[in-house]
Amino acid sequence: MSDHDTRELFADGIMELGFGNGMVRMDLYSLSAVEKDADGNPKREFRQRIIMPPQGFLESFSTMQEMFKRLETAGVIRRRDGADNPPAEKK
Repeated sequence: MSDHDTRELFADGIMELGFGNGMVRMDLYSLSAVEKDADGNPKREFRQRIIMPPQGFLESFSTMQEMFKRLETAGVIRRRDGADNPPAEKK
């Protein structure tokens, strides 16, 4: 692959995070176009795994925190009432 080639992967989110053999593993998922859960919502389907050393994960986490702040400032997401709660998507 040359320096100018790029590959993109779409994922709806992270299905699972794990740590083993000194590496952080993130399983990505996409929502199924055909499979539904008991409530009629699209099922999560495993798509790909990202494996990185702890240092790479920490750097990625820092980058995600920065993006969170930018999204919050832009009004794309907002915090729920209570500082300990995770953010809620804006409707």
